[in-house]
Amino acid sequence: MSTKILGIDIGSSKICAIIAEKNDDDDIKILGAGIAKSQGLKKGIITNIELASKSIKNALNDAKRVAGTQYEKVVVSISGAYTKSVNSSGVVNIPNRDIGIREINRAMQMADHNANIPNEYEKLHILPYNFKVDDQEFIDDPLGMNGARLEVQTHIITAQKSSLSNLEKAVKSAGVEIDNIVLGGYASSIAVLNEDEKELGVGVIDVGGATCNLVVHTNSAVRFNDFLGVGSLNITNDLSTALHTPLGAAENIKINYGSLHGNSSDLIELPVIGDDGSTHEVSLDIVSNVIYVRVEETLMILAKSLEDSGYKDQLGAGVVLTGGMTKLEGIRELASAIFDNMPIRVAKPKEMDGLFETLRDPGYSTAIGLVLYGAGYFTPYEIDSNKKLRYKDEAISPSKNVQNVLNGEDTDTLSNDNSGIKSARDKLANIAEIKENKNENGFLNRVWNRMTQLF
Repeated sequence: MSTKILGIDIGSSKICAIIAEKNDDDDIKILGAGIAKSQGLKKGIITNIELASKSIKNALNDAKRVAGTQYEKVVVSISGAYTKSVNSSGVVNIPNRDIGIREINRAMQMADHNANIPNEYEKLHILPYNFKVDDQEFIDDPLGMNGARLEVQTHIITAQKSSLSNLEKAVKSAGVEIDNIVLGGYASSIAVLNEDEKELGVGVIDVGGATCNLVVHTNSAVRFNDFLGVGSLNITNDLSTALHTPLGAAENIKINYGSLHGNSSDLIELPVIGDDGSTHEVSLDIVSNVIYVRVEETLMILAKSLEDSGYKDQLGAGVVLTGGMTKLEGIRELASAIFDNMPIRVAKPKEMDGLFETLRDPGYSTAIGLVLYGAGYFTPYEIDSNKKLRYKDEAISPSKNVQNVLNGEDTDTLSNDNSGIKSARDKLANIAEIKENKNENGFLNRVWNRMTQLF
């Protein structure tokens, strides 16, 4: 049975909602997308719930109109501005010596229990980066192995409880019930990285409208993440100030003439701020210099963050840049110089069926990554924002939105063609519930035995 997934990237400059479908063959197809200008957000932080909700609803309505269908699973991004990270480990004994999903979950839950998390923070992702079976370290996947003791080391990403609550309120006011909340930088890395890069070690930098998110992968695991409250909107502000022109004109200059190569003496005519009808001429060389200074400073701060992380020497695949700012001409060459000649790749989201031309832009990496996350493209094991263990090859369970319908609640999150949602697997789940709550009389015992034979 196919599953329809809604990903909502709540960015500082734009809200992007994408509806995609995952079929029984695990193929993903984009059905519709909607984009709206962000309101009520500054540097990744919600400052006005009502305005933010309005922007989300505008993007969502456009996506539904294009897709011509509803959705069953909702995945929403959260900015790194809200987050902090810690590392923790957990150890459990394996009495029967066979390591299964249950034992892996126990070990990760123990790491969760041992983590020192401030009261005002909530766990967002619990991501394992090293398993140890008995005395054997660096196990990629312990599933199916034999051992008496399982140990796991995890990278735990947390978010402020108040910020999560504000995010949930804004999204709920737009008529959407959230299934999963995902760190924006983590979602971007899902959209742009290949398996070789994650294995060799790579740093992903998503340079957005008002924020930069850094996520480091080594040995196919997330090991570090950081945030910088600077983005391409700062370039717009710099151009407006330096060239004495309105913000709208400065944004157009950045889009149409954005380059880090200051080798043009051509002149462009710009309106003067605060003086209607008045214009003045500015050299493109000056425009390039203003952009260069801001981008250089931003990349230098990110390079320092990567240096301080302690993982710089483990990044065999170098640094992957994505996000809206990467469209500036010459950014790859500048980044290569600032990151000590590490390999630099400017990345767009992965290709998939139905991907609109607009969505091939690096600025939509996070939104595409959210859809992929909802479809099961995450780290091999993870405890998500719902405190549920996620793992590769798992079946996508019914979301909160689907469950509302099954429970008879009124919701608009399912399309009309989902009347057959109770598949044999759903029936079995209901039967299991009957068994769990049954009393000891022989009639229900016979009903249970008969139904298990049928299914």
